[in-house]
Amino acid sequence: MRRLLRPALDMPRLGLPAFRLRILVRSVFVLLALATLALSVVLLKEEKERAWQSYQRGFERSQSEVMARLRHPSGQLALLNAAYRGQGATPLAPLLLPYSAIDFDDQNKAQQAVEMAGCSVQYPNGASVCAAIGNNPYAGGFIYLVGSFYAGELIARERGLLTLDSVHRARISLDMRGTTNRWVAPFEALAPQGTVSTRGRLTGFVDNGTDTLDARARPVRDFRGWLWQNGQCRDLAGSPPDCQRRTFYSIRLPVELFREALFQKQPLVWPPEDLGAMRLRVEMLAPGTTLPLFDSNTPGAQPAASLADVARTLLPGERVQIRKLGASEQEATTLKGADVQAGPSAPWLIRLISWLPLDTLDTPGAPADVKAKEVPAGLDILDTSTGNYAITFTGNLRGVEEGLAAVATRVSWYLGAMLAAIALAWLVVEVGLIRRVTALTRRAAAVSYNVQEGHIGPRLGDLEVSDLRGSDELGILAGGLADLLQRVKDDLQREQLRAQQERDMWHAVGHEIMSPLQSLMVLHGGPGDPGHRYVQRMQQAVHVLYGTASPAEALQAADVAHGRLDLDAFLRHVADNAHFAGINNVVYEGGASTVIVRADEFALEDVVTHILRNADRYRPTSTPIVLTLAASESTASATLRNQGSTIAEDLLGRIFELGVSDPNLPPPQGDSQHRGQGLFVAKTYMAKMGGTINARNTDDGVAFTLTFQRLG
Repeated sequence: MRRLLRPALDMPRLGLPAFRLRILVRSVFVLLALATLALSVVLLKEEKERAWQSYQRGFERSQSEVMARLRHPSGQLALLNAAYRGQGATPLAPLLLPYSAIDFDDQNKAQQAVEMAGCSVQYPNGASVCAAIGNNPYAGGFIYLVGSFYAGELIARERGLLTLDSVHRARISLDMRGTTNRWVAPFEALAPQGTVSTRGRLTGFVDNGTDTLDARARPVRDFRGWLWQNGQCRDLAGSPPDCQRRTFYSIRLPVELFREALFQKQPLVWPPEDLGAMRLRVEMLAPGTTLPLFDSNTPGAQPAASLADVARTLLPGERVQIRKLGASEQEATTLKGADVQAGPSAPWLIRLISWLPLDTLDTPGAPADVKAKEVPAGLDILDTSTGNYAITFTGNLRGVEEGLAAVATRVSWYLGAMLAAIALAWLVVEVGLIRRVTALTRRAAAVSYNVQEGHIGPRLGDLEVSDLRGSDELGILAGGLADLLQRVKDDLQREQLRAQQERDMWHAVGHEIMSPLQSLMVLHGGPGDPGHRYVQRMQQAVHVLYGTASPAEALQAADVAHGRLDLDAFLRHVADNAHFAGINNVVYEGGASTVIVRADEFALEDVVTHILRNADRYRPTSTPIVLTLAASESTASATLRNQGSTIAEDLLGRIFELGVSDPNLPPPQGDSQHRGQGLFVAKTYMAKMGGTINARNTDDGVAFTLTFQRLG
C-alpha cells in the first residue's frame, strides 16, 4: 500500500467549525438511534395505556354480564346446583329450581318456567326434559318432569283397559337412597282446548314390570301428568295423523321420603343432601313397539345451564369467586376465564412494560405503579331464595402486560433490524466517506490558504492529492483537484472574468422572468377577481371537508335513554307512517287505551324498523304486516306478525346473534354483505331499554314479540 505523503504546502490550523459536518453526521446517527429507541418506548407506553383502558372497559362489561346472568333464573339455577353438578347430562338427576314450584297443569306456564330456568336437558332428536324440585319444601314433596318429544297421533287408553301395549304411555323410575320407585302412566284423552289438537292426562300406576295392569291396580293418588300435542307437523311436507308432531308433557312425581322429612322432629334440610345422587329415567312408549319414542338415558344429551356457561363470558385470566354469606372460603366456588395465551415473550420486555407507568389507573385503591399479577375489581351481593351470595371479581393486569410483551417481542425484531441498519450505515459512511472527506478537507484548506494573496506561486504544485484518487465520487474529485491545480495559476484570472460574465447574464435572465410573474400576480390579486373568489371557495371547501366529525365518534357518543313511552300511540304512529319508509300495508290492531312502558322512542323506532324491513323482505306480495298489543299489570308486549316462510327450528334461538340468518331464504337484494345484523341490533337496543325480543313460527308465517316493563 502506497504511503500517504503530506503536502509540502503551509498547512493552516483548522478549528472545530471545520469538522462540524463530520460531527453533525455522527450526531445525526446517534440521535437517530436514540430517537428510534425513545419512539419505541413511547409507543409501548401508549399501547400499555390503551390496552389497560380497553381491558378495564371489557372487565366492567364482563362484570355486568356475569351479574346479569347470575340474577337471571338460569344463572340462579346453575348457582343453586353447583354442588350437585358432578356428573354429565345423563342419567338425570333432579335440580333445585330458583322458585318454589312449577304450575304443571298449565302448558304455557310450565314451559315458560323451564325455559326461564334453563333446566332442560336437550337431546339430539329434538326432545328435552327438565327434572327438578322446588326451593320450598312445604310446597309439597314432588319432583317435576317437564319436557317434549316428537310422536305421531296419540292413542289413548279407554277407561278400564288393563293392557297398555296398545296405547301411548310414560314409564318413569326413580333410584334414591337404596330404593327404586317405578310408575307407568297411560295416556287418557280429554277434549281439545285452544291451539292444542290433542290433550289428556297421564294417569300414574305403580309399574309391575309388565304391559298389563293388575285388575286391582289403582292410580297413584298424588301422581299428576299431562300431555299436549299441537297440530303442526315436524316435517312441513307431511300431513296429520301420520306425521311427527311435538308433544309436550308435564308430570308431578310424589316422593314419600320428601313428605316424611317434613313431619320429622329433626330440622329439615332442603334441598336434600343426596339430591345429586338421585337418578331418574323417563321413557315415552308408543303402541306396538318396545323401542321408546323418548328415553332420557339416550347418549349425546346437552346438559342444562351451569356455572361453566357463566365462566365462558369471562375475559382470559379473570376470576369470579362466589361464596354464600356465612360460609367459609373453602366452600366458595371459583370461576376462571380462559388461560392467557400470550405467546413467547422476552423477560426483559415484561420487566420494561411493568416498569412503564400508567397515566390513569381507574381501579379503586390501586397504586399507580401496580406490579401485582391480579387487581381486585370489586364486590357485589346476589340475593337468592336460599340465601345471599358474595360475588368477588378479580382482574388480571399481568395478563395485559404479558399479551403486550408478546406483541412487542415480535416487533422487537424489526426494531433490532432498524438499529442494525443505522449502525451499518454509520460504519459505511464513517470508513468510506468521513475519513476521506477529512483528509481532503485538510488539503483543500491548504489550497485555500496558499492561493490567498502573498501565497500564489509555484508552491501550489507541491500539493499532492493523487493518493486520494479512486473510482468513487471522492476519488474522482481528488483526481480532478490534482489536475486542476496544475492549471489554476494560469486560468485563475480568466475564470474570474468568465464567472463575472455568467453572473451578469443570470441577473439579466432573472429580471426578464420575474417581471411578467409580478405583473400576473398584480393582475389577479384583486378581491373581486373570479380567480381570487375561486381560491377562497376552494379554501372553504377544504375547511368544511376536514372539519367534519367522524362517524366512529358519533357512534361512541350514542346512548339509549330510559324514558316513558305510550306504546299504543307509538304502534299506531308506526302503522300510519310506515309507507313513508317504503313499507306498505302495515296494519295496527290495537285498543284505544294508553299503555305506558319503559322505552326510548328513537331506539324503539330503530328496533321496529329492522323487524318491519325483515318482514317486508320475506312476506308474499300484498299481504299485510299486523301489529298487535297486549298488556298485563307489569309488562306489555308488541307483536309484529307477517305471512310467508317460517324460520327453521334450529335457528329460532340463534337468529338474534350477529351474522346469523336463514341459509334457505334468498339473500335480500342490495344487502348481501350485511345479513344477520338487523335483528342483532334490535336485540341490543331492547336489552339496553330493559326489554326482550323473541321470534316464533306461526301457522302461516313468523311473529316477533317485543316485551317491555310497564310503568304506572
